[in-house]
Parts: sequence; structure tokens; C-alpha cells
Amino acid sequence: MTTIRLPKVAHGHGLRDRFVLALMRVTSGRAAPDVVRTLLYRREYWGDRFNDLLQPVMRGPSVWSVGERELFAAFVSNLNRCRF
Repeated sequence: MTTIRLPKVAHGHGLRDRFVLALMRVTSGRAAPDVVRTLLYRREYWGDRFNDLLQPVMRGPSVWSVGERELFAAFVSNLNRCRF
């Protein structure tokens, strides 16, 4: 599978976000996942809006447990050949 990364998403973050990404690299021993880099890049356009929707869907009231919702998300991501 080929991975395509936009240079701006990989390296176009502000100082605060670069610090957060560096801290993640130091504590985990690897670079932050692309999904995290995308959420931090142009946060006002993408990241904040996505997170505002994600939290109620994944953690809000539901007949499904949080674990079941995470499993569903992982299964669909796998079908789409996405690591997340």
C-alpha cells in the first residue's frame, strides 16, 4: 500500500503543535500518527469540528458500549486499509 503525505500536513504546524508532536515522539519513541497530524493542521477548519462530532458519537449515550464502537471503527478502518 502506498502512503501519500502532503508536506504541509507533515511539517506545516505552528510552534505549539510542533511541541506537542515532538513530545509525542519522545514519549512514544515514534512519530505521531498521520491522523493526529491532520487533526492538528488547520485545527479551526478540520480538527476542532471533527472532534466536536467524534466525541458524542464515540463516547455519548448509545445502546453500544464504547468498546463496541471502537471495534466497529477499527473494523471499518481495516476494510478501508487504514491503520486507524
